[in-house]
Formats: sequence, C-alpha cells, structure tokens
Amino acid sequence: MKVMTFNLRFENPEDGPNSWHRRKGLVLGMIERYRPEILGTQEGRWNQLCYLRDNLVDYLLLVSSERVIDNTCQYPSLFILKDRLDLIDYGEFWLSKTPHKHRSKDWDSAYPRMFSFALLEDRDTQLRFWASVTHLDHIGKRAREEQIKMIIRWAEEREGPIVLMGDFNDLPGSSIYQLLMDAGFRDTWVEGGGAEGERSFTHHDFSGNPATGRIDWICIRGDVKIRDIEIIRDSIDGRYPSDHFPYMVSFTFLDDSFGGYRYAQ
Repeated sequence: MKVMTFNLRFENPEDGPNSWHRRKGLVLGMIERYRPEILGTQEGRWNQLCYLRDNLVDYLLLVSSERVIDNTCQYPSLFILKDRLDLIDYGEFWLSKTPHKHRSKDWDSAYPRMFSFALLEDRDTQLRFWASVTHLDHIGKRAREEQIKMIIRWAEEREGPIVLMGDFNDLPGSSIYQLLMDAGFRDTWVEGGGAEGERSFTHHDFSGNPATGRIDWICIRGDVKIRDIEIIRDSIDGRYPSDHFPYMVSFTFLDDSFGGYRYAQ
C-alpha cells in the first residue's frame, strides 16, 4: 500500500512563474508517475482539487455532502485509487470549538484548519482501515496543540488501523509530535529508518533547497510493516511541482484489528 502526502501550495497569483496554472501539469504528472493508492493533499483550493479530480481519472476525490464550496478555503483532501479501494464512510470537520461551522477557527490559529477522514476497504483483502489528512496552523502553537488533541480524540473513538498524514507545521520532538506518539501513533519516517537532517526537510519554497525541518508527516496507528519511505525531490528543468516535496510511504498492514490477519501489499 502506497500513501502520499502532498502540500500543493494554494493558487496564488503572486507566485509568478510558480503560479498554479504554470505548474499544475507537473503536479498531475508526479501523482500519475508514483500512483499512490491514497493521496492526501493540503492547501488545495476548490478549483485546484477539481483540476486534479477531472484529470486523475483513476482516482476518486472524497468530499462530504455537507462541505461548503468556497474558493477562498484550503481543503485538506483525500484521493483514493478506485480500482484498489472502496469507500465505506467519509467525514470532515473544522479544527475549532465549533467543528461543523464553515471556516471556524479558535485559539491563536491564523487560518481555519480542517481534518478529513475516510474508512476504506481494500478490494484485494477486504481489509478495512482509516485514512486521514490535515493541515495544522503555521502560526499558533496553542492552536496546533488543540487541533492535534481534536484529531487524537477522533482516533480514540475508532477501531482498526489509522493512517494520518499532512502538513503539521511543526518538527519532530515538538509538543504535538509527542502528543501523537503518546496516543499510539508511530512516525513512518523514523520507523522506516529515515535520518533527521537536511535530506529529511520537506518545505523548500520552490528552490529545491529546504531550509526548514521535516514538517510533512505520515503517522500510523496499528500493526504495519514499513516497506519504503521517500521524500520525492523530482523536478523538470529546475521547476518543482510545489513548494513542498511530497512524502510517500509504502507499507503492509499485518493486523486489521477486525479479527484475523489479512495483507495489503
């Protein structure tokens, strides 16, 4: 099973040569080249998500019927490979004190932040597991802590394996990282043998030379074996699809926590 987290960089006319209309083909090509079974995106505005939905013909974009479509919003979103996974359940909420109020935010959060999740079934094995994606606030430390606590409470109410991915806007060893680890999640980068340091950094501001740390994570709760980890640094003629490198993990579920053992390779 391959899972990719990918901060798309929101559509911003001020990005000039890195504007969405100039690089959307690079984004599409990268996803098609690596073909993850699950793709979790961050910063995508509705028109960006629609472009991917319309062109990634083998994928299903998961959207709640209650979602308010608003092109000022950045929606953390899940895409699933249709010939491999079936959707059993889906939901999303805002990371605030009023989670079902559109664009709500609290604490010291600079922007509204969302969490999206799905219960999926692997067609080959009938394995069921949860996939989820988020984008925590980049300014408010307390906001990030409260936002991750909401996600942990959600996880505590679910049975079975959980894949949690996203841009957490914080570093390994931070308070939110420790909260996740204490809640039973594991860092796939660490478990897969990845080293900390510049080669693990993911935000590079379209330069290909990241100056900040590892803020894009895929964490897992459940019995899994990590097969491979990769921070994807691909570029074409010096041009990058986004200001973040995608991060992809390949793993095997060992225990579906619903009884018995099944395998998703």
